[in-house]
Amino acid sequence: MTLLSIALSLIVLILLINACKIHPFPAFLVASVCAALLLGLPLAKIPGAIEKGIGDILSSLLILITFGAMFGKIIAVSGAAQRIAQTMMNLVGERKIQWAMMVVGFIIGIPLFYGVGFVLMVPLIFSVVYKYKLPAVYIGLPMLAALSVTHGFLPPHPSPSALVILFHANMGLTLIYGFILAIPAIIIAGPLFAQFLKKIPAQPLDTFVADDLSEDELPGTFNSFFTALLPVILLMLSAYTQHAFPPSSPLHQLFTFIGAPSVVLMIVFFYALFSLGVLQRQKMDILLSHCTQAIKDVATIILIIAGSGALSQVFTSTGVSKEIAAYFSTLPIPPLALGWLMAAIIRICIGSATVAGLTAGAMILPLIQSTGTDPNLMVLAVGAGSLAFSHVNDSGFWLFKEYFNLSIGDTIRSWSMMESIVSVVGLIGALLLSIVIH
Repeated sequence: MTLLSIALSLIVLILLINACKIHPFPAFLVASVCAALLLGLPLAKIPGAIEKGIGDILSSLLILITFGAMFGKIIAVSGAAQRIAQTMMNLVGERKIQWAMMVVGFIIGIPLFYGVGFVLMVPLIFSVVYKYKLPAVYIGLPMLAALSVTHGFLPPHPSPSALVILFHANMGLTLIYGFILAIPAIIIAGPLFAQFLKKIPAQPLDTFVADDLSEDELPGTFNSFFTALLPVILLMLSAYTQHAFPPSSPLHQLFTFIGAPSVVLMIVFFYALFSLGVLQRQKMDILLSHCTQAIKDVATIILIIAGSGALSQVFTSTGVSKEIAAYFSTLPIPPLALGWLMAAIIRICIGSATVAGLTAGAMILPLIQSTGTDPNLMVLAVGAGSLAFSHVNDSGFWLFKEYFNLSIGDTIRSWSMMESIVSVVGLIGALLLSIVIH
């Protein structure tokens, strides 16, 4: 009866989002109330459970997401992203242009949210396509594969960051493991898979070919790379130094403070304002207005995460999470594979990688605790599952289709398959890594 109640609640969530076209936030709240009623939570306790779930998850993520969005916006509008792209292209030349696009997508994808990175990078893809007379999908897919992997695997992106907090994982270790898994996933789903897509006819729309900033308007190469990669540097440095010094050491406490994700994002945001704003003689009122717009752009993501927190708390308050964990622990499936599978099923049904990752995370949490599964690897397994087979119910599918002017069939052959390859390679990598580190 418990599993049936959960299934009905998830069906309500899927129908509200897909069939009724209701925003995921109210859909999550309605599904949470349905789950609470079906699972026997007293009426008087339902509002408190929902409010607690929203508050608990946002208390840790609100700073991270808002400062991350503003930081990414500065990287984009200052021309730092364009400088990084140009530098990589000049280093490798036309013969290895795919690999350059992949590396640029990975570097840009670390600080930028997926939607921002997509819109920013697509004009660069099209400019290369027109300049060298190359197939658009063949050139563009490696870069977009890199953007997708950073979105699903790496903090400080919303879903992996939320999963780190939910699973009580270590942000720095998750980032290191994420890099290890991301590299083969991007290579296989990007340059290697794209070799089979050269004959897909694509006529990118001229509307999406944007003008570049002039050379004298761009920041320097070192400044651009260092600022974009600073959050990664601080998180990885903190993960190392916290183990290098005893807990009572002032240096340990200092690096623990500096390495807290919310502190890292605050530091890099204000550094970016200085390095890409003040030093570049940008008008601060214009730059800050871009930052304000960035917060508006991620408001929907924040609401989706808040809604998922409500559903998670309902599962916790009713005790159903422990019951799910006890049931699934008897199945002959490794916990990492199970987390991946749950996220993949929800992703295919709903379309949103963020919703899929957070919903699966709420259901798999007790199993992590009962089986002793590495929470850092579970973040990556669930994140990989949340990218599985993007299709017509995913906004990313339509972004790719419309920007590249493809048919639905060719979009499935290229985009949907690329996302699926990333997902499967991520799972295999997490399983292999669990053997190595244990």
